[in-house]
Amino acid sequence: MNEMHAVVKMEPGTGAEYTTRPIPEVRDDEVLIKVLSTSICGSDLHLYNWDEWSEQRVQVPRIMGHEMAGEVVEVGKAVRSFKVGDYVSAETHIYCGYCYACRHGRTEVCMNLQIIGFDRDGAFAEYVSLPERVIWKNDPGIPREWASIQEPLGNAVDTVLAENPAGKTVLVTGCGPVGLLAIGVARATGATTIFATDINEYRLELALKMGANFILNPKKVNVVEYVLDATHGAGVELLLEMSGSVSALRDGLRLVTPGGAVSLLGLFPNREVSLDLNNDVILKGIRVHGITGRKIFSTWFKTSRLLASGKLDLDPVITHRFPMAEFEKGLQLMREGLCGKILLLPPSAA
Repeated sequence: MNEMHAVVKMEPGTGAEYTTRPIPEVRDDEVLIKVLSTSICGSDLHLYNWDEWSEQRVQVPRIMGHEMAGEVVEVGKAVRSFKVGDYVSAETHIYCGYCYACRHGRTEVCMNLQIIGFDRDGAFAEYVSLPERVIWKNDPGIPREWASIQEPLGNAVDTVLAENPAGKTVLVTGCGPVGLLAIGVARATGATTIFATDINEYRLELALKMGANFILNPKKVNVVEYVLDATHGAGVELLLEMSGSVSALRDGLRLVTPGGAVSLLGLFPNREVSLDLNNDVILKGIRVHGITGRKIFSTWFKTSRLLASGKLDLDPVITHRFPMAEFEKGLQLMREGLCGKILLLPPSAA
């Protein structure tokens, strides 16, 4: 058999096709992985919709997808760290290893970065071939469904652990899939009180299941007044901004207590954001962290150990599972905001 099933962005414009493609050939430094489980990311929806970023970056046709878990079925002749049968996942960011950022130990912001499923063929397929340097060997005790979402979980881990959340009051603005994961990580790592905000009632209910103490819809309640009242005027010690909403960011900054901290993961569509930096950041002595991707591979160690410890349950955030052929059902649910993480299961993984 030389062909496999895959979800392919065939041409510019909205849409993608479930079709057949040749099974990838393995280069000397690559491993071929049989995909056992993969999950949809918001960026996959952007590619499906063919937004401005996708149009400028992606060359079609392109196999979509990047979040995955699988089994090694072939290794290139230069590969030393993996063997056939290994249970693996992959770092989405394929770094060059030679640029200024890489040589300063910041491979996650490599200046020549390639992204799986965008710059090279991805994991919405029965097989994917990837360089050895971005493959991660999974703990055998971690379920394949959990292993397939370690990549976005790593984003949540870095966002939460940019500061020590233990014993602190936390506000999570935005309860999309990564925001929900951040709630779980904050709870597992010792946050005492977690406030979660979103305008989506479905996802607010998921936030409760992931460990939030209070769920707030800004359309129904004044978030600033509510949190200040609940904290006796102190506000929160840690803001995790996951929404990309300017109003959520402004409210969140107002609520950060003097000497507190902010981790910013959400991307803002309009790019330019007006803030009262004097009163909400500088004069309060707030520390601000910009989070992009995960650290390669230090965050993966933290994520894997957290999952293996049993302190973090990912089942509540995995709300839907579809055969890969029904990928558009998953994308539609994402578009409507009626989901957490959605898994796609290739036919060969049954």
